[in-house]
Amino acid sequence: MSVLLLNDDDVRTRLDAATAVRAVRGALLAAHEGALHAPPRIHADLGDGRLVFTAGRLCSEELFGFRAYDTLVGAEQLVAVWGSDDGRLRAVVHGDELGARRTGAIGAVAVDAAARPGEIRLGLVGAGTQAWAQLWAIRAVRRVREVAVAARRPERAQAFARRAAGELEVRVRAVRTVEEAVRDHDVVVVATNSDVPVLDADWITPGTHVTTLGPKTVARHEVPASLADRAHVLLTDSLAQATGYAEPHILPTDRLVDLGAVLAKAARGRTDPEQITVFCSVGLAGTDVAVAAALCEEVRRSA
Repeated sequence: MSVLLLNDDDVRTRLDAATAVRAVRGALLAAHEGALHAPPRIHADLGDGRLVFTAGRLCSEELFGFRAYDTLVGAEQLVAVWGSDDGRLRAVVHGDELGARRTGAIGAVAVDAAARPGEIRLGLVGAGTQAWAQLWAIRAVRRVREVAVAARRPERAQAFARRAAGELEVRVRAVRTVEEAVRDHDVVVVATNSDVPVLDADWITPGTHVTTLGPKTVARHEVPASLADRAHVLLTDSLAQATGYAEPHILPTDRLVDLGAVLAKAARGRTDPEQITVFCSVGLAGTDVAVAAALCEEVRRSA
């Protein structure tokens, strides 16, 4: 079996959202059941930056691998997958698309588990790669009735709306303010790099599910700490990673519930349509390997 070498173009054209969501859901459940071994991130100091590794072993899939990325120059990322049955290298995926779409798939699983049932009105804060991946993946779990997007630069929100109409056939409305993107929406995704809150907790309507992707420590956070006071359920994809930051988390970690446990019905998520739920995405280690393996299967199947 030859080793697959895949790049961003392969990810864009060969990985569909349903496949990514299915792979991530399986990994989250495996983590809860103890069948995904995912140790804490490893940081290698390179002077002005670091090389960071996340690794995971999916026991039931007989796979293991790692993801490597840097904080030095913003180099393209690398994901490698081996078979634990024969020790052979299966695939290497390089570029940035796999990581973003993996994060999008995790967010979609959280929406499916915690948002109110049925079609949704989606509000996006941020119009970059992460916001795009969230919309791409959420469409695999819910019918999206309408989308409003706000960005620091209005032209980026407008470009996002045009791209969504052309590539995803989704009608997206570019709005002028974050408040317009947040109020009266079933699901809100905050995908920014802001060091300070970009929204007011009072803008979140009862019944809304919120996903936060950006900075989340007391020193840097894109959502206000007061959001936790309004939320009935706080979720994360990895309790170990959420509690392992060098700086304290902006959300109370003793209230964080493991998303995998909710999927397995071992923990409670939303219990009332008027509750506010918040998902803090940290990127469970090993999910990159799961998505890369699923992509590998799709490529081999269609060969």
